[in-house]
Amino acid sequence: MRPTARRYRRGVHRYRFLLSRQWVILTLVAIALIPTMIRLGFWQQHRYEERTARNDLVSAALHAEPVPVERLTSPGHAVTRADKYRTVTATGTFETAKEVVVRRRTNADGEVGFHVLTPFVLDDGKVLLVNRGWIPANGAQTAFPKIPAPPAGRTTVSGRLMADETTSASGIKNVEGLPDRQIMLINSAEEARRLGARVLGGYIQQTAPEPKGGSPEQISDPGSEDAPLNYAYMIQWWLFAAAVPVGWWFLVRREIRDQEEAAAQRQPEEPEPATV
Repeated sequence: MRPTARRYRRGVHRYRFLLSRQWVILTLVAIALIPTMIRLGFWQQHRYEERTARNDLVSAALHAEPVPVERLTSPGHAVTRADKYRTVTATGTFETAKEVVVRRRTNADGEVGFHVLTPFVLDDGKVLLVNRGWIPANGAQTAFPKIPAPPAGRTTVSGRLMADETTSASGIKNVEGLPDRQIMLINSAEEARRLGARVLGGYIQQTAPEPKGGSPEQISDPGSEDAPLNYAYMIQWWLFAAAVPVGWWFLVRREIRDQEEAAAQRQPEEPEPATV
């Protein structure tokens, strides 16, 4: 047999262990992990892009000049993503006799309570829903809570424009049979039916005037989502994908080395030459 053929057969023999059940399973797992990790990296990239776009949109809305609320919404109008969080102003009168509270809402400290939703009647007769802020539940949530009064008489308010809440968007179930004047979701269409009035689409989170004594507790600005974390995860998944074949080859080389060392230990030692 030619030396080249012998070297070839010896080389092939070194890798015969790859056909064992253990190594076949390990190789298949490695092959499956690579595209999976690449896809996870692309998913994190999409999340990074979505969160970055959302942060840019929110920042632009929060820093935009305030405009009259009826410039951005009207009865039956759906607040768009571009208009969400825009600061709007309105002049009218709070109608506290018809205000309701929104159940199971938390404040900045994670305490559970209510949001106070008060109809605000504009000068032209339309109604703007104003979320005046958070109040504690203080025990059982079956009775209508005591709510600090808003400014009396004709008032100008400012706030962040928000879209109607839905179960699909918020994850909050719209429970039926709630105690009187309590709701689960802020929805202008439902409030229009309850009030029998022309209600502007969406609602606002009041930012001015600030409540006396700090109650209701005003809702904080929407924070920015941690987009750089998704970017880091994207890089991490792709590094993992690159590390899989490197790790597989390292294991193969270690297996070959271990086999060669074991074979060397099994070879008998050559006898020493006899002395005369």
